[in-house]
Amino acid sequence: MKMRSFFMAGLFCAASCVSIKAQGVDAKSVSSILSSARQGSIVKLPGFLSTGFNEIEYKKVIQPGPQFIISDDPEYIKEPEAIVLEEHVQPGSVRLYVYNVNGVIEPNKMDRKITAVIKNQGKENMSVRMLKYSSQPPSANYFQIGKQGLADFFNSEVTGEVRIVKPGEAIPIDKQLEKNIVKYDELVHGFYQFVVDQPASVYVLQTSPGEKGEAALKRIKKLIPTSHMNAGRGLFPVCNYKITNPGHVVDTKSGVAQLIIADGNNDKWIQGTVGSAKEYAENAGNYGVFYDINLKWKSTDGRGLALVTWNPRSADNKWCGAMAATMVLHSGKYKQGTIQLPSDELVTKSDPEAVLIQVFEPGKSGEEQEIKFTYSPPGASCLPTPLVLIPIDLNK
Repeated sequence: MKMRSFFMAGLFCAASCVSIKAQGVDAKSVSSILSSARQGSIVKLPGFLSTGFNEIEYKKVIQPGPQFIISDDPEYIKEPEAIVLEEHVQPGSVRLYVYNVNGVIEPNKMDRKITAVIKNQGKENMSVRMLKYSSQPPSANYFQIGKQGLADFFNSEVTGEVRIVKPGEAIPIDKQLEKNIVKYDELVHGFYQFVVDQPASVYVLQTSPGEKGEAALKRIKKLIPTSHMNAGRGLFPVCNYKITNPGHVVDTKSGVAQLIIADGNNDKWIQGTVGSAKEYAENAGNYGVFYDINLKWKSTDGRGLALVTWNPRSADNKWCGAMAATMVLHSGKYKQGTIQLPSDELVTKSDPEAVLIQVFEPGKSGEEQEIKFTYSPPGASCLPTPLVLIPIDLNK
């Protein structure tokens, strides 16, 4: 995915907790900034943000989920006509993430269609029932359609849409992709979850704007080999996790703590296969993977917690200069539901910028409470995106 590279092992220090005082920032100023900021807004914390905050020890458990397919290899489709993904699925639920760009420059830059098609490989009529649907207009603004696409998917609840496909026939998964004209360097971003009741094959292909996807599938024979670059492509059996911190309750008296997931180190990339040969594949970034996060915390010093994120990757290369995300919040002081981060700007750039996600108020008696939210690695952004819990005084 564009604007993505990753932390190598050991880049995040997990040694001692880095306190606000150690960062040279007055605790009262940090509390004042975070307690008065709007949810989702960019705040500036000069001299405070660090990759060395103490890391929260967590347990990751696989949750039930659909068969997961991602199409991001090649990210830039340079062939005017080609198939870039072919995966076979069994009856059941399927999640599909399409993230491909019109990269044609030879013989010249040209308008294209990038579409997703499903073919019935069974012996009976196949029902395709859409459950969640997110389709963005093609755009060169990758950050915008990345975070909007995820927000639309989280908020989507499709009911009553069932399409029938005869044995051996194919239909477009997303009718809107069939209508879109994709100009050079524009990204196609589609995110879907659906159920099939027959064995099926899923394809992503690039063709001319005037040709139907199912017709192109019958005609185009070229399948671009995987390069094992970018996020990758393939079929993955795992795409949902639950994150908890049993035995390691976050306590405000211990200072700042951060949750690091989707780093490819402690949290490994999901593994699967690509194509009919079942060649090894991994999703380098865990894009399209959902993390159901449930952390225990308590306040033994009367302070609350502010949850923020930021972009520590800005100095890595030209692709990492900004970050944008979308999450679903289930608890906290501010409104619950889906929130784009930042909400007042397209992206957050670099230190000293951070984005306020949520504030958690202390219990009256210091009892344990829960922090709940759903996270998915943001497309078009460099990873990981640290989730930082900062103790703040809410009384001042």
